[in-house]
Order: sequence, then C-alpha cells, then structure tokens
Amino acid sequence: MNRTASRPWAELPDRAAQAVVGVLTDIDDTLTTAGAITADALEALAQLRAAGLPVIAVTGRPMGWSEPHARAWPIDAIVAENGAVALWRQPDDTLAIEYAQDEATRTRNARRLHEVAQQVLRSVPGSTLAQDSAGRATDIAIDHAEFAHLAPPQIAAVLAVMRAVGMNATVSSIHINGWFGAHTKLSGARWIVRRRLGRSLDAERAHWVYVGDSTNDELMFGHFPLSVGVANLLACADALTVWPAYLTQRPRGAGFAEVAARLLHARTDAARMNPAPPRAAPT
Repeated sequence: MNRTASRPWAELPDRAAQAVVGVLTDIDDTLTTAGAITADALEALAQLRAAGLPVIAVTGRPMGWSEPHARAWPIDAIVAENGAVALWRQPDDTLAIEYAQDEATRTRNARRLHEVAQQVLRSVPGSTLAQDSAGRATDIAIDHAEFAHLAPPQIAAVLAVMRAVGMNATVSSIHINGWFGAHTKLSGARWIVRRRLGRSLDAERAHWVYVGDSTNDELMFGHFPLSVGVANLLACADALTVWPAYLTQRPRGAGFAEVAARLLHARTDAARMNPAPPRAAPT
C-alpha cells in the first residue's frame, strides 16, 4: 500500500465503523502532543470506554514511564517496550505488570543490552540514550528527536549497530529502540487481548482499529485492515514503505480524537436506527 491508497478517515464506511470491537493505539505523537496527552485525546479515551470499546495502547516507551499512565488513563492496558511488558490497573486499583520474557531471559539480556548501548554511543557521534532509559526492562533506546537530534545517516548507523548484533530495531517518532527477542507490537497486542479480554485478536482482526504515526507502526499498518495514520505521519513519508488504510485530517492527539469521534458517531447512528425493544411491564 502507498500513500495514494490511504483514504481519508472520514470516508470509513458506516458498516465498518459500527462493526469495530476495539482500538489499539501508539502513544507518542498519536495520543500525545508535545509529550503530553491533550484534553481532546483524553476525553476520546473516556468516551470510547463509556461506549464499551476497549482501548489498548502499544508503545516503545518503557515500563517505568508507562506505569502512571496505565493507572490514570481510561484504557484497558498499555503494552510497553514494543511488546515486551504489559501493564493494567486492576479492580482493587493495584497495577498488574507482566512480561513476555521470563526473568532468566531478562537477566541474561540485561548485560548484552548495556554492552550494545555503549557500543552505539562509541560508534555513532552525537548519539545519546533516551532520557527515559532508567525505566526500561527489556530494551535500549537512543534519542533522535525528543531531546536530541540525529540526522538520517546517524539513525541508519544506530540501526546498523543494533542489527549487526542480532537485535530487533525500530524507529519511532522520537527514539530508536533495540531489543533481543521475537516480540513485536503485534505479538504484544495479541497477547494482551487474549490475557485481558479472553479474545483472539487474529480472529477479530478486521474489526480492530490500529492508530499510529511513524515507521515503527508499519507492522501494525500492514496487519490491520482498519489501520489509521494520524496526519503527522506524513512527516516520515519518505521513509515509510507500508501505509495505513486511512489518514486523519488532524495530527497527534487531535487526530486520535478524530478517530474516536467517527466510531462513536457510527455507533450512535446504529443505536438510533435499531433501538432496543422496550422491556415488558412487570406482571
């Protein structure tokens, strides 16, 4: 799929919108704007929850960074570190944290992650660890656009170091993430939908919306027929090889709110056209 094949989100057919059963979303520059969630995006999350549509965030951000948002936002879970860690608030308000890798694997990988991070810093002039690195349990992140700036050749050099040692590596709108293991945003989404909702994401693939903004969302764009890029995705158009099915008119959190508004409007219309039958009077 290319950019010309991405349709405006407003053109999503009513029947497809009404059949949606859940929303998966990236966080940085998809839910957030300038590093913080905006009021319109937060309200959109609350409205989706009230309408009975589960929302799961899937991000490259670390476990530590994700903890307060998993507690505070009206979402069903956050899958952090590109599929490696899942966090959700339980009914007693405690936070559940589960890992895709066992403790022995995480311990074994910790030394390798540190070694590769140091290798990147030595090999790529100007490279710095992401400021959220202290909260990471299963990966490393190099800042390229959050508090530091790396040019495309530097980003390519960081990726080359990571991949040369067998890491998976992706580029988000702010970081270059590298990890050891087969997990991805998609595997993490499959895991948490089954774990939290008791459902098969693949069986419902045509009825889940995925919303993202960067090249590290390409796997998800390609997997979900109802994939959506918020408008700022166009900033990485030259690097994108897999385009979403739809694009919003507005960027970042406002774009996510646009996604939610279309789904909620369709559900309202469906309810108006097919009202629930009146309850029988008690005898």
